[in-house]
Amino acid sequence: MTALILVVDDVPANVKLLEAKLLGEYYDVITAKDGFEAIDQARKHKPDIILLDVMMPGMDGFETCRRLKDDPDTSHIPVVMVTALNEKADRVNGLEAGADDFTTKPVNDAALFARIKSLVRIKVLMDEIRLRDKTGADMGIISNGENSFTADVSGSKIILIDDDIAQGKHLFDKLSEYYTVTLVDNPSEVESTIEQNRGAIDLLIISTQLADFDGLRLASHMRNMDAVRNIPIIMLIEEDDQRLMLKGLDLGINDYLLMPVDYNEMFARVKTQIRRRKYQEMLKANYQASISMAITDKLTGLYNRHYLDTHLQNTVTQSLQTKKPLSLLILDMDFFKLVNDTYGHDVGDEVLKQLSGMIIDATRSSDLIARIGGEEFMVVMPETDTLQAYDTAERIRRRVENSPFKISHADGFISKTVSIGVSTLNLHGDTVVDLAKRADLSLYDAKHTGRNRVLPQPASERPVVEKVDTGF
Repeated sequence: MTALILVVDDVPANVKLLEAKLLGEYYDVITAKDGFEAIDQARKHKPDIILLDVMMPGMDGFETCRRLKDDPDTSHIPVVMVTALNEKADRVNGLEAGADDFTTKPVNDAALFARIKSLVRIKVLMDEIRLRDKTGADMGIISNGENSFTADVSGSKIILIDDDIAQGKHLFDKLSEYYTVTLVDNPSEVESTIEQNRGAIDLLIISTQLADFDGLRLASHMRNMDAVRNIPIIMLIEEDDQRLMLKGLDLGINDYLLMPVDYNEMFARVKTQIRRRKYQEMLKANYQASISMAITDKLTGLYNRHYLDTHLQNTVTQSLQTKKPLSLLILDMDFFKLVNDTYGHDVGDEVLKQLSGMIIDATRSSDLIARIGGEEFMVVMPETDTLQAYDTAERIRRRVENSPFKISHADGFISKTVSIGVSTLNLHGDTVVDLAKRADLSLYDAKHTGRNRVLPQPASERPVVEKVDTGF
């Protein structure tokens, strides 16, 4: 997996050495000589990873990282600090500044490349979600939201899996100062604990030194569980077990903590992973909201005309290929203009919302219902012949006729009716336009022959199909 990597160091020899190693692994590389240039390069090129030196003149790596993480345009870019400093306090400072990892010089190539591959996987996913979020924002559907990389994540839910009683208790006590923590000291109870907390978990911490379980295998198994597939995982590993660390990163584990655990480093890594998780969830929520708003009618919550056009074409194509029947209803409320003129548009909106509910109640979950304009609705009914469609249309008509609409007006309730046109796909060369036109003409006839009626397309135009059991 290729990636664009920004190397930041004020020593040209260090830059050249890292650049050569990265190019040898087929990464693309850009460089910067100080923190100021690094920020400019990050904003301009949006690299996939930033390898950032700490000791630089003017603005050190810690401050550079903080500024990158404070900027919504660059906060999502993973940062690995590369430095000669090897004190725990320095590593914690880097992580507190927002760095994703901290590696010391001379650089261990295997460890660095494993970390890069792990972070690039996460970045690719994040970029795709960010792009969808941006599309929604550009369309005016949603806003980009806040920068979750600086958000307060205290109170988040953590599942800690460790059967070392003493160590597990110490970690539980420390984490519980800021987070909601569940300690699982029997790995056989992990899945049931996850199910009990489904939808509320923000982070998993798994010891790789479990007595009777392979901790890394358990972590890998978590990656395949639907309930926690996208939940970040931090593994606890022995300080000298580099092989296990590399294997974990290769398997998709997000981060690691060396044992014995430095609690300040633990808090920094935990916060980073949960913030990334929250940011990802915010983007997903925005995307789902944008999709919903783009394809649904704001008033009724039904599908809109834009979505209907695409769906109907796909459904017709499928029916022609499978030779299965397809029917269409177009319905319109009778004398709806009188509602708006007499009671106002607010009451008209109330009536349309209630009408939508009646249509939903009278149709199947496999039928697609769309508002196509004003008081006009369409129902797409797959695997449904003319007689079955007519029966459904009659059920809708009777329900509307017999169910007065409750309105926020002194009158309390008003009675209304609907007219419905029905058409069925001709499986020998029919088109979407033809199908919709026949339903529309049937509706027109229903309107001009008394209203409160259901009219199918003329018998001479109805396709001959075998009756299909639709569940009604």
